[in-house]
Amino acid sequence: MEVLRSILSCFSSRSRTRARAQSHALWSSGASDKNKSMVEQLRRYGIIRSSKVAEVMEAVDRGLFVPPGGSPYFDSPMPIGYNATISAPHMHAACLELLEKNLQPGMRALDVGSGTGYLTACFALMVGSEGRAVGVEHIPELVDTSIENIKKSGAAPQLNDGALSIHVADGREGWPELAPYDAIHVGAAAPQIPEALVEQLKPGGRMVIPVGTMFQELKVVDKKLDGTVSVRDETSVRYVPLTSKEAQLHAN
Repeated sequence: MEVLRSILSCFSSRSRTRARAQSHALWSSGASDKNKSMVEQLRRYGIIRSSKVAEVMEAVDRGLFVPPGGSPYFDSPMPIGYNATISAPHMHAACLELLEKNLQPGMRALDVGSGTGYLTACFALMVGSEGRAVGVEHIPELVDTSIENIKKSGAAPQLNDGALSIHVADGREGWPELAPYDAIHVGAAAPQIPEALVEQLKPGGRMVIPVGTMFQELKVVDKKLDGTVSVRDETSVRYVPLTSKEAQLHAN
């Protein structure tokens, strides 16, 4: 759920210069009209490096999660109503890459600000029927839409058997009922890292969250096995705020 100021899809701070050049080329190369072609393009420019991430993004057709009239396979965020967006494909790919080791079969994942349900569906395929993928979204209409989107997607079996669920709730509070989580993704920028989400992160788990107001960084939060927490900056981004439902709906 972000409005990107720039495309900086790097996987470590040291790779930012290379990532800027690759991302610029991705934008200028034009939109793809096929989900598979979109994934292949992301691989070509080094955004996707994991075969598992590529497999999952091919299996979950982004076209099912972008409202009519949008360009689902173009590398850009798209409006989904309610002052929200679905992230650009390269940002979804980058977050899946960062979280891959924490999205293994049988693990638990939380998607805060799940929007149209796309990334939650990807999580569900990665953790499998023995794991749990949970989406939290505070706009009820988006929750209803996301469930209908997922029913049409490759993640429908996980929705049907309860391994995937979407809930109406304030994402700043997470979803404690199914905590702790191996992976947490936050799709809106918090002024600081919410303590409730840190508490719901499992020892050995990882959270990816944009933090900041005017200037934002995508932060990688790792909770070590002894419970201590480390935080590092991954890349500069621009997301909508992680805020209340009322503030989001009345944003200018």
